[in-house]
Amino acid sequence: MVFRLIIFIFIFSYNSTLARPISYTDGWTLMQKNDYKQHSFNLHYSPSVNYSIGYIGQYWRKDHWQFHGAQLNYLLKRINKPKSQTNLYFKNGLGLSYSDNMELENKTEPSIFSGIAFDWENRRVYTSYENRLNFSPKIQSFYNQKVKIGLAPYLGKYGDLHTWLMFQIEHMPNNNSKRVILTPLIRLFKGDILSEFGYSNSGDFILNFIKIF
Repeated sequence: MVFRLIIFIFIFSYNSTLARPISYTDGWTLMQKNDYKQHSFNLHYSPSVNYSIGYIGQYWRKDHWQFHGAQLNYLLKRINKPKSQTNLYFKNGLGLSYSDNMELENKTEPSIFSGIAFDWENRRVYTSYENRLNFSPKIQSFYNQKVKIGLAPYLGKYGDLHTWLMFQIEHMPNNNSKRVILTPLIRLFKGDILSEFGYSNSGDFILNFIKIF
């Protein structure tokens, strides 16, 4: 019984790191995300299980601007239980924004963002919340927040292909065209690779890819 519990915690903890901003100690994580508003690339290194640091690049295709800079993720609190895990993160970024949109064309200026990310899950249910406050004096300042819930239709063993049926709600108060975006998603992960794909009510596909190495 004790052996089975140890194996469960190992499987649960390892798979959970795939979608999170901090991996295991001395681990690297590559994230490629694409949705209706942006394309993003993130490569970060975790010196410990408490924080990670790396490069983040984003192209906001609807508003025609880019962000390139450093991101620091810090684990504020983690609660491990035999059959569930809870995490609270503080996420920060500092870099430069560049715009090629109308009167701001070829404009470059400092930019900063900050936010929190929270998740709770067991092997059957997943929930998460995150927000972001972005400040760039002239190019783009905004606030958005996102909630995601998921359900695993079956419980796989370590090494199996795991599937989650998910639903994402994103709120963007500064977006005049569409302030609430609803997206059904399918999440698949096996080993150290995770992918998500979905289709939002704004008529755009979402494709996310994460790998730990």
